[in-house]
Amino acid sequence: MPNAPLPRRLLLGPGPSNVHPRVLEAMAQPLVGHLDPAFLGVLEGVQASLRRLFGTRNAMTLPLSGTGSAGMEASFVNLLEPGDDVVIGVAGVFGERMSEVARRVGARVTRVETPPGRILEDAAMAEAIARVGPRAVAFVHAETSTGVHQPVEAIARAARDAGALVVLDCVTSLGGLPLALDEWGVDAAYSGTQKCLSCPPGLSPASFSERALARVRARRTPVPSWYFDLGLLAGYYGAERVYHHTAPISAIFGLAEALRLVEEEGMEIRAKRHVEAARALVEALRPLGFTALVEAAHRLPMLTSLRLPDTVVRSGEAALRRRILDRYGIEVGGGLGALAGRIWRIGLMGENARLTHVEALRNALCRELR
Repeated sequence: MPNAPLPRRLLLGPGPSNVHPRVLEAMAQPLVGHLDPAFLGVLEGVQASLRRLFGTRNAMTLPLSGTGSAGMEASFVNLLEPGDDVVIGVAGVFGERMSEVARRVGARVTRVETPPGRILEDAAMAEAIARVGPRAVAFVHAETSTGVHQPVEAIARAARDAGALVVLDCVTSLGGLPLALDEWGVDAAYSGTQKCLSCPPGLSPASFSERALARVRARRTPVPSWYFDLGLLAGYYGAERVYHHTAPISAIFGLAEALRLVEEEGMEIRAKRHVEAARALVEALRPLGFTALVEAAHRLPMLTSLRLPDTVVRSGEAALRRRILDRYGIEVGGGLGALAGRIWRIGLMGENARLTHVEALRNALCRELR
């Protein structure tokens, strides 16, 4: 660690978000063993809270040890085998990442693509599903690279009608949007703690249906990852609590407190807070020449992608982001892939979905762009 204290930042990028003091206090609790009854009681409470937040009764709902990408990898290595067909909706960088993970598993990937800032069309996904007859269908609920909020139900229904498993990336939506995995017919979903849950990164809340677990039991080949093998993980995260790996105890203490904060606020109120903050952001920055990339009907409340004014593009947007960080302690995110240099991704996630934070960013930009 540096001798000087680290700077305090207002994290308005695509993640991580700022952490509530109660979460930090929970993480500083005395360490106990990962098989200690006191810790296992906390873990059971975390699993129960995650079920409520995911909108599921899945027994296999757990905080995977790893970031959101670990949840993605766990889903694909368990549900796909070499030669399996999978249809993946690609609406941005994280649909691309899904495709790459599935390819490395040895699956045959059929991509359904849409331009950045647009949702996947139900009809295009349904056509590909009917044509391919895949083992699984995967797509992103909240595409962090573009700020798109993807409708789920019609695509999930087309997948289930074809006998396919449904995999949903909820990394940016969990804790910011209401989720209903059971109602939607989702078989595997994963998230991360550093977005709308306002925890440090390091855990991937995930949930797997009984259909998904049956698929794991019916595999012809072993799961290629020992660490993420759901059959082995079930021994620890199920009723038996058989040792598999050393759980990140302090991180789970923090997640338990973050989930408690969500439940104290109430998901309906929390979701409304995110929507109001995002709407205020678009309105506040429009006079400065920032315009929304995504149409209002499909815009993510917790991650807003804004096209940059021409003057900012010409002068170099990275230099302005750096001045905002250095002078005001505010972090915002740049574009990825084809959108690099053309947009900013501004996160108002969890604790940061506050009108005061919108005002802080607007004031900083007014000073820098005057």
